[in-house]
Amino acid sequence: MGTLIQQILSWYKYINEDLADPRTSDYYLIGSPWPGLGLLGFYLYFVYSFGPRFMKNRQPFNLDRILQIYDLLQIILNTCVFYQGSVKGWLTTYKFVCEPVDYSRTPDAFEIVNLCWIYFFMKILDLLDTVFFVLRKKTNQVTFLHVYHHVGMVILSWASVKYFPGGHGTFIGWINMFVHIIMYTHYLLASMKINTSSWKRHITHIQLTQFVLILFQNILLLWKKNCDYPVFIAYLLIPQNFFIILLFAEFYYKTYIKKQSDVSIKTKINDISTGKNRKLKKQ
Repeated sequence: MGTLIQQILSWYKYINEDLADPRTSDYYLIGSPWPGLGLLGFYLYFVYSFGPRFMKNRQPFNLDRILQIYDLLQIILNTCVFYQGSVKGWLTTYKFVCEPVDYSRTPDAFEIVNLCWIYFFMKILDLLDTVFFVLRKKTNQVTFLHVYHHVGMVILSWASVKYFPGGHGTFIGWINMFVHIIMYTHYLLASMKINTSSWKRHITHIQLTQFVLILFQNILLLWKKNCDYPVFIAYLLIPQNFFIILLFAEFYYKTYIKKQSDVSIKTKINDISTGKNRKLKKQ
């Protein structure tokens, strides 16, 4: 038993310390996985247990002003970090097919590391989306896709800062921030009673395009020879992106194709029924 515990501790040290980037070991919430896992555990507990029970006999909270501040904050943060990621990497020196992580201690390298760390905290901030749904009793929006995506992005961004802060994998965060700028602008305008209903379908198009590009980028990594970036990450992300694309495609079908088809069928039935009633009245 003692030997087994020693082996577990040895593996934990190897994964948590030996494989990690030493530059980020002292960054808040990065040195150990337990605080982050505890936060995600509380998030899931609130979303699926405590929150619904707390709201069961209560009226939905009116959070319009809080949501406007939150959406504006998201727009500002995503725009700033997206801009920095553009000028310091993805629109300047970074290559789409293969971009190794710069593990040096130069100021430029640390700027990328810090951007990855800030992005991780932005993914934690995103968890408030679900909290607001629960407090407003919008339980129909607390879907498996929504929760899975939010939890997955926190874990992925943490692992990025912990092990690979920079390089090829940051494309995920860069393009994700662009999508979030559009998405939270839509949310902000909607909370201000400005009609943006036509945006919804296009935002889903953009989200699907985002995951297709990420999938394509990771597939290209498999074909690139002698790329100084861990190929096993592509093997992890490719099935993950296939899965998330399927979930988004299912959401798109149910929301925009099946629902419109059902509405069309009901309209035809009503038209037929109305026509029959008119004939009966004439008779």
